[in-house]
Amino acid sequence: MSHKAGFVNIIGNPNVGKSTLMNAFVGERLSIITSKAQTTRHRILGIVNGEDFQVVLSDTPGIIKPAYELQTSMMDFVKSAFEDADVLIYMVEVGEKDLKDEAFFKRIIHAKIPILLLLNKIDKSSQEQLEEQVTLWKEKVPNAEIYPISALENFNVKEVFNRIIELLPDSPPYYPKDALTDKPERFFVNETIREKILLNYDKEIPYSVEIETEEFIEDDDIIRIRAVIMVERDTQKGIIIGNKGAAIKKVGIQAREELEKFFGKKIHLETFVKVNKNWRSNPFQLKRFGYNQK
Repeated sequence: MSHKAGFVNIIGNPNVGKSTLMNAFVGERLSIITSKAQTTRHRILGIVNGEDFQVVLSDTPGIIKPAYELQTSMMDFVKSAFEDADVLIYMVEVGEKDLKDEAFFKRIIHAKIPILLLLNKIDKSSQEQLEEQVTLWKEKVPNAEIYPISALENFNVKEVFNRIIELLPDSPPYYPKDALTDKPERFFVNETIREKILLNYDKEIPYSVEIETEEFIEDDDIIRIRAVIMVERDTQKGIIIGNKGAAIKKVGIQAREELEKFFGKKIHLETFVKVNKNWRSNPFQLKRFGYNQK
C-alpha cells in the first residue's frame, strides 16, 4: 500500500479563522482561538495520521505589516511556510478583498504547488454575497481551487481535508505515527495562559505579555506547573495582578481547567508576574522565547 505524507501550511490575514480550521482538522485545541488579532505568534504544527497518510498542518501568525521586532519575527514564521509546503492553504473570509502584504500575495499567485483558497465564515453571508466573493477570488487567484467553508460550524471541512490527502505526494511519514504536534508540553501551558490573558484583559496588555513555564513536573495523577507571566512595565504588572490578586487568580483558574482537559490529569498551577522591560524589541529576549530562529 502506498503512503502519502506532506506539509500543508495555512496562511491568511489576522482573525480569518486559521486556528479554528487547524483545530478542526486535528481534533485538538493546539492553536489558541480568540477574537483578537495576532493571537498566533509562532508556527504551530498539528499532525493528522491515517493508515496510509500523514498530514503535517502548520498554523502561522496572521499576515501584518510589522511595527516592532516581535512582529518581524512573527512574519518570518509566515515566510518559512512557503519554503516547505506541499500544499498551501490561503484563507480569506467573506468580505475580504486582498492580503495585507502585496509580496505574499504575489508569491501565492505564482506558486508552483497546489493552492486551496478557503472562503471562511460563509455562515455569516448571503448566497448572493458568497457567489460574488467566489467570482472575485477566482479572478484574483486563478491558480487556486476555491472552497467555501465554515471552520467554526465544520461545514465543508471534511471535503477540504479529503482533497488535501489527494494532493499529497507519495512519501513515508515525517513524524512518528502517534505524534500530534512538534511542540513540547510547556509550549501548550504557555499558550493556554496567554489565551486566558487575551480573553480577560484589554488594549495593549495581552500583546505585552509572554509566558515562561519554569517547572513542569508530572506524576501519575497530577502535573505541577510553575509559570511566569512576563510584562514590559511595572504598571502592566499591577493590571495583570488586579485588585487583591483577583485578576491573576481568575486567569489561573481558567488556565488550570483548560490544561486539565488538555492533559487529562489534575493540574496544580502557580503563576507569578515579572517585569522584563521592552522584551518585544530585544533580540536576545525574543530568541529566548522561541522567536528570531533564523
